[in-house]
Amino acid sequence: MMPVLKSKELDIAIVGAGTLGTALAYALHQSGYRVTEIVTRDQPHSLRRARVFANRLHASATTLSKAQLSARITWICVPDDSISEVAQNIAKRRDWRRKIVLHSSGALGSGALAGAKEAGAETASAHPLMTFVAQSSVNFKGVPFAIEGDPKALAVIGAVVGRLGGRPFRIAAQFKPAYHAFGFFSSPALVALIAAAQQVGKMAGLGERQARDLMEPIVRQTIDNCFRSTPQEAFSGPLRRGDLATIRKHLEVLKQQPNLRELYRALGHIALQHLPLGNVDEMKKLIGP
Repeated sequence: MMPVLKSKELDIAIVGAGTLGTALAYALHQSGYRVTEIVTRDQPHSLRRARVFANRLHASATTLSKAQLSARITWICVPDDSISEVAQNIAKRRDWRRKIVLHSSGALGSGALAGAKEAGAETASAHPLMTFVAQSSVNFKGVPFAIEGDPKALAVIGAVVGRLGGRPFRIAAQFKPAYHAFGFFSSPALVALIAAAQQVGKMAGLGERQARDLMEPIVRQTIDNCFRSTPQEAFSGPLRRGDLATIRKHLEVLKQQPNLRELYRALGHIALQHLPLGNVDEMKKLIGP
């Protein structure tokens, strides 16, 4: 059962006004939390943009050097390489006892917040397993959040995630790099694969937009098949049929694009290891080591 949050735990400051920080701030506001500050980079255009957004949430927009950070929770949403520096910076400001500081890196554990922890804060990490891009709106309902850190912080952050509609699950700090690589294969790698398919489409005389339009139905159906059943059951095409002649034609035409040919072979090896194929021994020889 989630702990009941006291009113003072409803105040949250967001450090970082990028796509994730602003998406979280808006969702928190919509879920009944009071977002006190949106902290952005010390650049005029960044501050102007943050002020426009903060006004919608009845929050203040400020820079790290001027931030009050008096909220019960400070949620750091900056690039991974800046997290420790931000934690060290804010640690000098105040007594952090009875406060929570967390970050949203998927690859780093709460140890990156050592500066804030030494200043008395309870620390944690909470990473939403979701893609954030400027042109899309994000609903956190059903989104998994990998959470890790101090027990007291996790009790509160788990409740916050639950109120957002997310699904918190705990992960040990040492597993976060592998977890984040899992996230890479779940989204950015899929985008890269679609970009690769567009390039192969060019070889078939298709424009990029036309290739995307043509592939959309099969891509959406394939993804749906994977999650309605399993990748093994969703797997189809010449590899599954063991159609050696067709695979040989693919490899021949892809000689025009060596990088794409190597990607084709690498994916073929994954299929050989984990998916149902016909003519396995002959296929191994054709795809190569």
